Amino acid sequence: MKVIAIIPARGGSKGIPRKNLVNFLGKPLMQWSIEAALKSKYITDVVVSSDDDEILNEAQKNKEVIAIKRPIKLAQDNSKTEPVLTHVLESLKEIKYDYLILLQPTSPLRTSKDIDFAFEKLLNSKATSLISVCELEHHPYKSFNIDEKGYLQGIINNDFPFYPRQSLPKTYRANGAIYIIKVNDFLNKNTLLTDKTIHFEMSVETSLDIDTLEDLKLASKLKNI
Repeated sequence: MKVIAIIPARGGSKGIPRKNLVNFLGKPLMQWSIEAALKSKYITDVVVSSDDDEILNEAQKNKEVIAIKRPIKLAQDNSKTEPVLTHVLESLKEIKYDYLILLQPTSPLRTSKDIDFAFEKLLNSKATSLISVCELEHHPYKSFNIDEKGYLQGIINNDFPFYPRQSLPKTYRANGAIYIIKVNDFLNKNTLLTDKTIHFEMSVETSLDIDTLEDLKLASKLKNI
């Protein structure tokens, strides 16, 4: 079974300049995802995709890592992830992969064990893809919107905002840490969310996505707990 892990690490970033190379506990931020991928029992190839030569050179300090230069048009602030994944697969089209694992480099608290547990959950199911999630800190059913007259109304109904949280069904958000999909399904549908997608739940703490310097400081504290 051939399993490719793709770590998309472009050079530009707004919240933290050069975010993927910023020092996080003595290593470039993206290195934590690279090492998690390399330690996985199931991943056979680890790829870093970037438009930035410094990032690619840093990635290649890990001899097992494949570095692929990404076209500038796929490295804009509004660039979607799916074309980046397709570009990598097309660049390595001589290799027939069974599964694709997307690992965002901004999730340094995600471990190789998380990856392996998630992969095993998918293998032991009838699903075609998996997305890691965490429970929402604020339940969306308790939210309001404003109607055309300017009055508050419940986003689902006017009762749910006053229900105890425990009485409402659990809701989740994708935490950006792990996406797994069968390669054929991805290439056929060009989406990470298929009709048969299951979830892998992670804690709110390990789901931390690095976007600001405050996130970086919090992640440092959580990593040392």
